[in-house]
Amino acid sequence: MATGFTLVFVDVPEEARDADVSAIAALDEPTRRRLYDHVVRQQGPVSRDEAAAALGLARQTAAFHLDRLAGEALLDVVYERRSGRSGPGAGRPAKLYRRSAKQVAVSLPDRRYELAGRLLAQAVEESDATGEPVRKVLHRKAEELGAQLGEQNGTELLDLLERYGFEPRREGDAIVLANCPFHALAQEHTETVCGMNLHLLRGVLDGLDEAGLEACLAPVPGRCCVRLQPAA
Repeated sequence: MATGFTLVFVDVPEEARDADVSAIAALDEPTRRRLYDHVVRQQGPVSRDEAAAALGLARQTAAFHLDRLAGEALLDVVYERRSGRSGPGAGRPAKLYRRSAKQVAVSLPDRRYELAGRLLAQAVEESDATGEPVRKVLHRKAEELGAQLGEQNGTELLDLLERYGFEPRREGDAIVLANCPFHALAQEHTETVCGMNLHLLRGVLDGLDEAGLEACLAPVPGRCCVRLQPAA
């Protein structure tokens, strides 16, 4: 039975993660953080003069930091005439700032909880629509997604695993994964999340046509529960 559910996974490129780090670093400056907090608490856009007056800053200082926040895409810039007039003599529109729609998240070590959440939510929805057991749907969808990642990225296995936060290390003929991108979930829901991860990595191997390796559960403290070893 067709359900109409499709998992869409959008990878976060390295440059996007670098931009998130830069944005967070921009908020480390105390005056800039105060300005950001002030702008996002307001119901409407804020001008340089309004922000400077509210925080007791020189207008030039407020303008510098507001523009830096806009440059990091943490604030959006809009232009409005505050006089209420239009046409000749109405004056130039004021430069105003408001919270942007950008979401910033940086996690070290790398975590991929959004990916796990999407897979789990899709499994629940499809199970509810079809009656198929949730865990069976989850394993199938995870494997399909892994194959998709392998087929679409056109890269080597170790590079792909590194890209998605697994921190792969060669150990003889096997590959161990020093980091679990789903660590906190795996600690509380081990069987569910490790099973999902196992099938995800089986799909990756299929997508990359890595017939010489197989994914198996081999939990070791401080590592991902899955190990890639020579196929039997």
